[in-house]
Amino acid sequence: MSNTELNWWRGGVIYQIYPRSYFDSNGDGIGDIPGIISKLDYIAQLNVDAIWLSPFFTSPMKDFGYDVSDYRNVDPMFGSLHDFKHLIDEAHQRGLKVLIDQVYSHTSDQHEWFQDSREDRTNDKADWYVWADAKADGTPPNNWLSLFGGSAWQWDTRRGQYFMHNFLSSQPDLNFHNREVQDAILDTARFWLDLGVDGFRLDVVNMYFHDASLTDNGLADSPEKVFVGVDPKNPFCRQYHVNQMCRDDNLAFLQRLRSVMNDYPGTTTVGEIGAPQGMKYMAQYTSGGDKLHMAYTFELLNDAHDPDYIRKTIQKVEDNLGDGWPCFALSNHDVVRSATRWGQDAKDPAGFVRTALSLLATLRGSPCLYQGEELGLPEADVGFEQLQDPFGIEFWPEFKGRDGCRTPMPWINEAMGGFTSGGHSWLPVEPIHRQLAVSEQTRLDDSTLNFTRQIFAWRKEHPALQNGDFVWLDSDPQLLYFRRTNGQETINVAINMTANALPVSVTGQAVSVPGFEQPDGQNVAPYSVAAWVQ
Repeated sequence: MSNTELNWWRGGVIYQIYPRSYFDSNGDGIGDIPGIISKLDYIAQLNVDAIWLSPFFTSPMKDFGYDVSDYRNVDPMFGSLHDFKHLIDEAHQRGLKVLIDQVYSHTSDQHEWFQDSREDRTNDKADWYVWADAKADGTPPNNWLSLFGGSAWQWDTRRGQYFMHNFLSSQPDLNFHNREVQDAILDTARFWLDLGVDGFRLDVVNMYFHDASLTDNGLADSPEKVFVGVDPKNPFCRQYHVNQMCRDDNLAFLQRLRSVMNDYPGTTTVGEIGAPQGMKYMAQYTSGGDKLHMAYTFELLNDAHDPDYIRKTIQKVEDNLGDGWPCFALSNHDVVRSATRWGQDAKDPAGFVRTALSLLATLRGSPCLYQGEELGLPEADVGFEQLQDPFGIEFWPEFKGRDGCRTPMPWINEAMGGFTSGGHSWLPVEPIHRQLAVSEQTRLDDSTLNFTRQIFAWRKEHPALQNGDFVWLDSDPQLLYFRRTNGQETINVAINMTANALPVSVTGQAVSVPGFEQPDGQNVAPYSVAAWVQ
């Protein structure tokens, strides 16, 4: 393999697919793998390099696939292992890499490992999960909290002990302090790599290890101790979670995982980091070329998006990352869609979406585009009676959960959005989304969909945007103005995410950015992007 083939991920564009909501091929109201296969031509036309599939593994679906009961099989609702192999072959024929989610920190309580572990305290898997005795008064072993509400400990009458769960009580945490657990997880990785996948997105990659002494969490009594990526109204955010997660033990395991990946040249890993001081762990986990290839945090997936915040956030990445590599996303399956979260107050919502997509396409790192983001979809309005997400049901109405970003992809402008041939879907099709359907946008030259295709094609034309260095340039405080440089070219990019024209100090020759007018040499128009090559 050439160096370019080995390092395709370094600047490669990733398209995230939430399988339940992409396309339903059999009319049962749930998206599936054959449905994804049928849309691979559409995906390839977006000019992305890879697809990432959220979990499709065997699961009781208490947390919609993030509670895995069999790591090595496809849940029948999504198809079969044969279907998945077919997906890999079809994607590769179109030049698309395939990344899949791997949920290593916890399993479903229906997994055979947990069923064995809870039987007694002496069986072969007794120590495969995090078990602890109650305190003298019968209360949990410590004060750790679950992200989904309440204690992170659940009493099990069979063993007469508590088990730990960072999420639902039906999602017990694996004990990574046990080497046999690590070995079993690495064998799982090999299984999928042998099938031909090109890499993994690693769910909550900083939550594999816990403090073995079960020390209480302290208070999140300063900004740098606050967990990023969870609604601040959640009591979980009141604790400083460095005992519950983010342990240095993680580094040695990630090195073991990287060693496995190295046996499969051209594969990659991208880790999800939800944590206080996420930038610190992003740097730690991707440095040295012996752990993760890439990682992302939630700093660009929260509400703050003013130019000063974006500038400081990206600078923190640059200051901390060293020889590591970032992955950036503005939307995913866990957060309110960026068109709403960032753009709901914009005077020109469509223009704002385009400038935000341009930011994603021009930052240093690997962009991750979430399904429907290429259509500029806003957050869907899902009523309480229609909610599926246990997170939203628990914290309604202050937090409405994640269903609003998980509703079915609109393919045509009709009642079911072309998502299914049946009369129902697992989540409702948002009426506003139907007006933004693929069929509607394909025929409009100036649609957000066609803009997305063009901006990522434009990115491929400029090597500096794919793998060049990054530095901020002096500018109006409201303008995002930066330079990307590699050995082949230098390109200056100015992004105006405001409703006002902003002055810019021009250096270089103006280049045409798809979807935007050429700059006048003095100002960048509202909701506009300009670029100059030196």
